[in-house]
Amino acid sequence: MTQVKPMRADARRNYDRLLKVAAEAFAEHGEGASLDDIAKRAGVGSGTLYRHFPTRQALLEAAYVDRVEEFARRADEIAKELPPGEALVEWLNELCVGTIQVRGLKTLLGSAVADGSSAALTVCGTHVRGAATRLVEAAQREGTLRVDVEPVDLLRLAHGVATAAELASGDGEQIRRYLSLLTEGLRP
Repeated sequence: MTQVKPMRADARRNYDRLLKVAAEAFAEHGEGASLDDIAKRAGVGSGTLYRHFPTRQALLEAAYVDRVEEFARRADEIAKELPPGEALVEWLNELCVGTIQVRGLKTLLGSAVADGSSAALTVCGTHVRGAATRLVEAAQREGTLRVDVEPVDLLRLAHGVATAAELASGDGEQIRRYLSLLTEGLRP
């Protein structure tokens, strides 16, 4: 069994600075933000950035994992407050709004539900799929969601709803309307 060595204090500071600067850069420029610029703004070399985050996807995930974990927590909170079918729609609304409001998050979550992608096995993908599974299964048990709907199907459709709402108004104003149109067709 291999043991993971704890990070040196300077390496931990670099890691934390890189995450902070990356989150700011992704918020400003989206997922295509320059990695070299992120390294420079964090006061480290590109090699340091790539040692900590070997791919853009790894950096994007590390920058947003807390937000994605919050989406998963919200799924459970909403499930306690609302009946299963309503909880599912409310959570999908929050997920869609969040993916529009936080630049780069839609790309990250989109990769988490891509077919056969190794990105689907990331921490973020695991959290969002787990939350969706819990809500979908509860709505199916309640009888408000067709039994042939898979959680990943719904996540892909929600990604499409967020994209459509973004195209319509840019601010997600149409999300509830689009989710209503979508969920009407998903009822048994």
